Amino acid sequence: MSQEIATARQMWWLLEPIHAVLYYAPVAFDHAQRLGYRVETRWPSYFAWRAAPLGAVDADTVTTAFYSFDPHMVAEHIPAAWNTATPQQILTARLSAIDHFYRDTPAQLPQAAALARRAAEAADVHDRPLAAANTAQPWPDEPHLVLWQAATILREHRGDGHLTALRDHDLDPVESLVSFASVGAAPPEVFTSRGWSQQQWDAARERLRTRGLIDESGQATDTGHQVRAAVEHRTDELAATPWRALGADTATLAALLRPVLDKAVGAGVLPPRSTLGIGMRFTRP
Repeated sequence: MSQEIATARQMWWLLEPIHAVLYYAPVAFDHAQRLGYRVETRWPSYFAWRAAPLGAVDADTVTTAFYSFDPHMVAEHIPAAWNTATPQQILTARLSAIDHFYRDTPAQLPQAAALARRAAEAADVHDRPLAAANTAQPWPDEPHLVLWQAATILREHRGDGHLTALRDHDLDPVESLVSFASVGAAPPEVFTSRGWSQQQWDAARERLRTRGLIDESGQATDTGHQVRAAVEHRTDELAATPWRALGADTATLAALLRPVLDKAVGAGVLPPRSTLGIGMRFTRP
């Protein structure tokens, strides 16, 4: 793995948990409940928090942008989310939740926030709808909020690129999950959170088996491992521009992020396994 690719991967590992507390922290659920969302599960607030930068869009737009969710699951929450609160109300509430979560972060935070903002502003958001929508939001004043917004832009920038890589390798939404489970990113049951039925999952497995990407047991073949490694490598390539622009200061930002990452992970709200495969090493057999 080239240094540039390794850097893009490392910075994602550092920034993703910092962003993701929005979907799991109790304070975020408190804010969602005040807006009027149900909080028995995380999905009503998840779709509201993440889709709000796009505006009051329809379910098809969100399905395309999020990619890995069953369209029927998206339709359960979008556009109904906009009947509960407006996108602007949601954006205001999500920053308030993040403010409560991160407000007691270390004194080095202003430097980390400035560097992360530089990286985020260097991201090319052309044809990257979620990154572009978050880039269009005004920057907050407080360093911990600047850092979180930069992390959000950078993770959505990477995510939009990841969808490009999946499509380039002919993996449709459910196939992308089945193939990821096949290389051990997480057990198949973790991926059921995306709403696909067992019938849809089995059909995708059969399509991938026919293509020689998985075997009869659902495990990746050598070809399957190669395809997933190629997808992740392409994702890293497409995510590298901000870190190329930040240059040597990327290492400084990585060091400064450690206390903030400790805050996110140490809170104990993030799941031990997710559909993202953070920390995995992708190799071609």
